[in-house]
Amino acid sequence: MSDAGRTLLSRLLRLESRFTWDLKKKDLDLEGLSTRLQEQIDLGVGQQSAIANSYSFLAYVRYLQGRPEEAASLLSQSEEKTRECFGEESERRLIVTYGDLAWLSYHSGDFTQSDTYCRRVEDILVKYPTGSPTVLHPEVYGEKAWTFLKFSMLYYPKAIICFRKALELQPDDSEWNTGYAIALYRTEWIDPETFLEAEETPAVKQLRRASEIDPDDAVLLALLALKLSFYKKHQEAESLMERVLEIGPDSPHVTRYVAKYLRQQGQVDRSIDLLQRVLQRSSQSAFIHHQLALCYKTKKMALLNRKPYCNQEMQRLRRLCTHHLEEAVRLKPSFIFAIAELALMYAEDKDMSRAEKLFQEALEMALEENNDSTCQFVHLCYGQFHQYHTRQEDLAITHYTKGLLFTVEMPGGKLCAQKLKQIAERRLSRDANDSEALGLLGLVSRAEGDRRRAVLYYEKALERDLDNDQYLSALCELRLDLK
Repeated sequence: MSDAGRTLLSRLLRLESRFTWDLKKKDLDLEGLSTRLQEQIDLGVGQQSAIANSYSFLAYVRYLQGRPEEAASLLSQSEEKTRECFGEESERRLIVTYGDLAWLSYHSGDFTQSDTYCRRVEDILVKYPTGSPTVLHPEVYGEKAWTFLKFSMLYYPKAIICFRKALELQPDDSEWNTGYAIALYRTEWIDPETFLEAEETPAVKQLRRASEIDPDDAVLLALLALKLSFYKKHQEAESLMERVLEIGPDSPHVTRYVAKYLRQQGQVDRSIDLLQRVLQRSSQSAFIHHQLALCYKTKKMALLNRKPYCNQEMQRLRRLCTHHLEEAVRLKPSFIFAIAELALMYAEDKDMSRAEKLFQEALEMALEENNDSTCQFVHLCYGQFHQYHTRQEDLAITHYTKGLLFTVEMPGGKLCAQKLKQIAERRLSRDANDSEALGLLGLVSRAEGDRRRAVLYYEKALERDLDNDQYLSALCELRLDLK
């Protein structure tokens, strides 16, 4: 590389750009993200600046897909949309776009054009200094945050950090408050049974804050309603959902959340009607297909509890559930929850080899993603697969135990604990001296925080299996904790 080339590369590396944000291609479902970004552009989802960001982010995806000409065209459209939206105030909003254009030109071999875009960025930074080389403009923090939020679940913590930095500089900005609220909504988990009614979680507080700044944002109101419903504040949640339907009755991006709320409130048929309407306008949405699958699964479980039930209707619901899960996975191959649920549907259809293959894929992806709730859900489904379909109870126990060890407070953890209790209690009803069953109850009690009960179970297990190192070790640790 020539001296001029090395100098240009050094300048490029100092730019704020998606090419310098360490976005790893292996963490990305290119086709799925491409579909979602195009859908957001087509439907006009979000504020005008968000749509401009979608153009520039889609350009980066097109570059990764080996389509640089499309990438350049999309970046030009992003610049145009930004100027339309912000006029004379658009320059700081274009720092990242010009950085992306500089990198794209460099990779295309057009060093002259790359240098031109570098100069544009450098001129903006001189014109609008931040006062510190380590502080970015809020517009850059914001675009960086949105990129992390849309890129992958693995990048949600980075998105939260960037939104916070943007808000430190512009605390009343509607866009940064909205993004921060969505990021907290997606990452926050607090057990509703231990949630104090007098308090509000950080996500609820931020959703309220963002809604106060932009009271007509139906998505924010819908997310707030879902959170409040989760924490059993049903009256306020219902009122918010009525307001949501007034603001955005025809928006697919809004009605999908309304449909989720309705399903959770037991209004499954109404939820299906809404989702089917949304699907007519947004057929490439993995989220919509997944929500429909959950609706049909709910109807299937309700039918199963009615005996005798119509076998023909059961088969119809299974087919619909399987179809929508297959569509969700086709549209988003990294949709781990849908993959695990689809594996269970294949098991119901007696296709064990296909189910096993999907479970292995889901587990591998979940472990790579390193997200507790995702790993827990896969282990829960895998345990159900072995308990009810392969009839290998030991393998079921293995997966329920692995799921339990993440955290018992999350829904998946509670279900794993429930399954282990059922297995243990059934075994003890047949044989009161079953040491493994007593050990399982000790494990569950310990995970639930009831150490004294766990000690009693482990003591009973050791009385029946004197040389079990696992029970002895657990008992020693519990006694030390109690001291």
